[in-house]
Amino acid sequence: MAIRTASAAGSRPRFTGRAAVLALVLCSLIAALAYPTRQFIAQRADIAAQRAAAEQARARVEELRREKARWQDPAYVRTQARERLHYAMPGETPYVSVDPASGQRSSDASAPTRGGARQPWYASVWDSVDAADRAVRAAPRP
Repeated sequence: MAIRTASAAGSRPRFTGRAAVLALVLCSLIAALAYPTRQFIAQRADIAAQRAAAEQARARVEELRREKARWQDPAYVRTQARERLHYAMPGETPYVSVDPASGQRSSDASAPTRGGARQPWYASVWDSVDAADRAVRAAPRP
């Protein structure tokens, strides 16, 4: 039998077989769990984005329901017909006041104009049909 000396017994290898196996197992666990963890985090972010989109859609639906309820009110419909289509009730005399400084009607300065005065909606439609016809005629034929 061999006699061990104090210097040989006191020095152990720093990296044993058990430590190598433990390091290999830990690296394998980390590698195996990295992809599912990344997918989990990405899916949570997608879920949060979908919830936000659903909340925006709910808010839009509620806004449209309120608008639909307004359109059920005959007074609101009458007001919109007067403002948008320039309708008048029987017996009324409709008129348009023009601001001499700007050449626009005082009721709506952002509306399309023809010769300084605001044109009615049906004239705008007809002008767009004419413009489309001119564009087709001006386009070169293949």
